[in-house]
Amino acid sequence: PLILWAEAIATACFTQNRSIIRRRFNKTPYELINGRKPDISFLHVFGALCYPKNDREDIGKIGAKGDIGFFIGYSADSCAYRIHNRRTKKIMETMNVLFDELSAMAFEQRS
Repeated sequence: PLILWAEAIATACFTQNRSIIRRRFNKTPYELINGRKPDISFLHVFGALCYPKNDREDIGKIGAKGDIGFFIGYSADSCAYRIHNRRTKKIMETMNVLFDELSAMAFEQRS
């Protein structure tokens, strides 16, 4: 959706600053600013299908424990992920997420 363009740009900048090496210094922009190598183990594919744990609502005994959403970025304030929830149509920040990046890649292979 058009409303997620700002999220896409912010996520691209976040990823680029941690992955592209500046030839002159042989370091990433993150290394030049912070003086240490970035941890990239938590990076995920933008738009990947994911399942955030439903930990904010009272779900009862038989309620859904998770929702379906799309990964749209990283939190600026904490080590959480930003997720566009398909059910509520809202952006949420949470650390409790299961990612399904392979289904997005399989979709791209078919088309």
